[in-house]
Amino acid sequence: MSLPLEGRSAIVTGAGRGLGRAEALELARLGAAVVVNDFGQPGRDGSGAASATPAEEVAAEIRAAGGRAVAHTGDVADHQQARELVELAVAEFGQLDILVNNAGILRDRMVFSMSEDEWDSVIRVHLKGHFNTTHFAAAHWRARSKAADAPVYGRIVNTSSEAFLAGSAGQPNYAAAKGGIVGLTTSTALALAKYGVTANVICPRARTRMTADVFAGFQEPAGDGSEDRLDPLAPEHVAPLVGYLASPAAAHVNGQLLVVHGGMVAVVERPRVAAKFDTKQDAFTYDELDALLTPHYADRPAGETFAAAEVLGLKHE
Repeated sequence: MSLPLEGRSAIVTGAGRGLGRAEALELARLGAAVVVNDFGQPGRDGSGAASATPAEEVAAEIRAAGGRAVAHTGDVADHQQARELVELAVAEFGQLDILVNNAGILRDRMVFSMSEDEWDSVIRVHLKGHFNTTHFAAAHWRARSKAADAPVYGRIVNTSSEAFLAGSAGQPNYAAAKGGIVGLTTSTALALAKYGVTANVICPRARTRMTADVFAGFQEPAGDGSEDRLDPLAPEHVAPLVGYLASPAAAHVNGQLLVVHGGMVAVVERPRVAAKFDTKQDAFTYDELDALLTPHYADRPAGETFAAAEVLGLKHE
């Protein structure tokens, strides 16, 4: 019996550690040949000298298990290096079928304290990095589709965050970048559907190097016989969903957002119009808006915003 991704090739960015590593290993387990990308800087804020070691170690782990993998140590936020990443996948494996964007950094600060560099660097790695790889992968699939005069196989899985969905007061740069990734994904999904390509976005929750302090208060399985159980915040809870979205089985899943962690997947519905007001004149006046909108918001819960904070309470039952 063939594996669901047998004969397919994939790129996973930020795959030297944490979520990206788990995702690369899962795609390889499902049969895909994998380009393991990681710039290899040791600091979660993108500090420190770049290193080839994380990407090369994961690629070696895949090969040791009988899979096919190569390492790429470029910076996906650099347009030319992102091009080289896609070109490497095509050169090594004949074509690219799957793109998983995961690379990112954190530089947390309240909005009134955040520096321009802290803003720019996070937007650059997360949002521009997702765009760069998507741009070159999309061009590859479009060219193949036009040459074949038929749809091709293409899958994009992008990584957003609950910080965007629920709002994160100390992460305005990260929340903005992750919100931008959702917009990029839905736009890409519509643009590439006719070529046979799907694009979806996940909001994962996992204990990784980037989130070690965030989840410091969440206990791992204790030594009471539960040590054989998987940590509810292990990246391995996220990787199977990535494998599914990359597979033929998900051909009709496109432009969707899913929250995933700890044995749970939640499908998040798109925004709905809650109320609509029409002017009784040629154009609204201040007084008319005051008469309509002020009562509408008067009885709403204090602190309620467009953010969906309830997603933070989702858990496996």
